[in-house]
Amino acid sequence: MQRKIRWIFGALLTAVACAVLVWTFQGPIATALLAQMVHKNVGRNTIAELPDGLHLALCGTGSPFPDPSRAGPCSAIIAGERLFIVDTGEGSARNLGYMGIPAAKIEAIFLTHFHSDHIDGIGPFLLQRWGVGTFQTPTPVYGPVGVEQVVDGFRAAYVLDFGYRVAHHSPKIMPPGGSGGKGMPFALPAAGQGDHVVVLEDRGLKVTAFRVDHAPIDPAVGYRFDYKGRSIVITGDTKKTPSVQSLAKGVDILVHEALQPTLVKILETEFSSQGMNNMSRIMQDILNYHTTPEEAAAQAAAAGAKELVLNHIVPPLPLRFAYPAFLGDAAKYYDRPITVGEDGMLFSLPANSVAVERKKLY
Repeated sequence: MQRKIRWIFGALLTAVACAVLVWTFQGPIATALLAQMVHKNVGRNTIAELPDGLHLALCGTGSPFPDPSRAGPCSAIIAGERLFIVDTGEGSARNLGYMGIPAAKIEAIFLTHFHSDHIDGIGPFLLQRWGVGTFQTPTPVYGPVGVEQVVDGFRAAYVLDFGYRVAHHSPKIMPPGGSGGKGMPFALPAAGQGDHVVVLEDRGLKVTAFRVDHAPIDPAVGYRFDYKGRSIVITGDTKKTPSVQSLAKGVDILVHEALQPTLVKILETEFSSQGMNNMSRIMQDILNYHTTPEEAAAQAAAAGAKELVLNHIVPPLPLRFAYPAFLGDAAKYYDRPITVGEDGMLFSLPANSVAVERKKLY
């Protein structure tokens, strides 16, 4: 018994001594740990570690609602070693860094529509690509007609910042010609004359834009990416619409927005009880131009999509325990994998195969 007491007493003394040492040398220890972290993360390039193929990285799966676990809508598409961004929700550029995906690799940005939550993070993307990549030309930003106005507006807002950075770091480090973005508008076919257009076809990659129904927001589009036998469709914001079914035929991954009315009703009721009638009305309004998880599942089944990933999650889900409540009866309409998207998820589709590899990058 005495030996056991002595052992416990000795262990306590050792623990106290260690704590005192750590506290005393907290600065040097923290500096060493930070140096290790910097060595591990600076220059990290997840893209270089991926097999040739098509890859989907979720850099933002949220919506305009405050959500500490989700940035605004953003998907990174990697085709071989080429990187493209679809939508630029607030906070998503930071997430791209967390995932080890270099902003300097961004070849172009695609916008689905011009709602604020899909464009409000574009500034950091343009800045990071320019600052890290020392590009001589602006970032191409594809979108339906109106994208020029959006991109020019952000450039106007950042023009003083661009000047500061060139003056501070020199034109060699921050080439003036590489600042900002360049709007690359495309026109969809007229009503009744088709619902899609190829906006990029180069080096084995084909990007097709298609009309979706997010009225009164018009134009609004989704995108299909095809590369070496693999395919990904991103709907953007839309209510259930036939164009998604037709453009997602046989797709490997359908990334579809989703709103659960049952849970939104909880918010509506609470806003009303608090006398916040404006917000209560907004909760009613948003129901008529989004898609429920059940409808998204039915779309995926009708298209023959091999996997369904839900993003633009409404309302926020504070814990995974709430996922079944969010999904509702979706599994009744689609018997293949359904994933509630989370920031940091990576889906890899190796070229010319049927495999789907999944991991969380942070």
